[in-house]
Amino acid sequence: MIMRKAIPYSLLTLVILLLGGYAAWTQYRPEAIFLTDLRSEVALNQGIPGDSGNLLGIQPELFAHDYRSPAQLRRKLAAYLDKARAEGLLNSKTVVVLPEHIGTWLVASGEKNQVYEASSVTGAMAWLAASNPLQLLRALPKAKGDDRLADALFRMKGEQMAADYQALFGSLAKDYGVTVVAGSIVLAEPRVENGVLLTGDGPLYNVSQVFAADGAPLGQPQRKVVPIIDEQGFTAAAPVGALQVVDTPAGRLGVLVCADSWFPENYRALAGKEVDLLAVPAFLTGNGSWEKPWGGYNGAPTPTDVQLKAGELSEGDAWQTMAMAGRINQSGAQAGITVFMRGQLWDMGSSGHSLIADQAGHQLADDDHGARLINKWL
Repeated sequence: MIMRKAIPYSLLTLVILLLGGYAAWTQYRPEAIFLTDLRSEVALNQGIPGDSGNLLGIQPELFAHDYRSPAQLRRKLAAYLDKARAEGLLNSKTVVVLPEHIGTWLVASGEKNQVYEASSVTGAMAWLAASNPLQLLRALPKAKGDDRLADALFRMKGEQMAADYQALFGSLAKDYGVTVVAGSIVLAEPRVENGVLLTGDGPLYNVSQVFAADGAPLGQPQRKVVPIIDEQGFTAAAPVGALQVVDTPAGRLGVLVCADSWFPENYRALAGKEVDLLAVPAFLTGNGSWEKPWGGYNGAPTPTDVQLKAGELSEGDAWQTMAMAGRINQSGAQAGITVFMRGQLWDMGSSGHSLIADQAGHQLADDDHGARLINKWL
């Protein structure tokens, strides 16, 4: 009889210990030192330096461990900007452009080692969920779209992500005295109020924020108009009318986030707002994808002015024909730049040749290992 009574209490004690241990584990964030390559090379420098400014693309080489903290990521990006300054590529009219999703992976910042050491994005997100159970449970009821787990993971860390994103890229813009197109980040219904980037309770959007040389946000977050299929489960599409142009010391700047640069109506919208410069933060998943057959339009129907079909040319040729390099004339902009992310974020891989374009044509940057700087004098 005594044993029968003791068993439930023993089980209860065991459960309490296990829950206590799990709770303690979720709070533990070990500090770690990660050595990363801070070097970069000038891959393309077109034009003659003058008083009109320049478009400077930074094609970083990033890995999961670079997102251990905003400070870790900032250290790497600052090293690239130091190189650009040493090469004479920075001035008060420089517009620095970073790649798509460079801010998105701040979702992994301040997490456990298992997140960075996971072999896949899926595994990393599973560890992220396991490490933040209460925050995840609070975010799930607000999640939208088909991929509610992905939505909830970004939503639960969105407020901190927005603060880290603004602090990181705003401080880089201020410290180096340049305009920064801060790639993109996934946030819930983001907006700028009184100079602060805030999140809301609405849908997630993939957005790009421009920061002025004083570190303040320029305009509102530019929402992506055409999320690709992989994004549609957890991010919403913005209307074409949401495309904006902001004034910079180098001219009126429009931002087309990755796939947005493939659609003629977006160029017409920017042309109506008298755009001078185009910035295209881009991300192409999969090592070697640039050389592989083009898979066709992704995220929206093929525009009527495109006769080519999937498989008839390579992915790289498609980017040069149907994206910004082949459509800049439709906007009236004098110059544009497309900047890809490189490196290995978990199992995603990356590809793409960053490029610059103007009304006369375009030029690809040399592609090699390591971070690359791509510059066009205006």
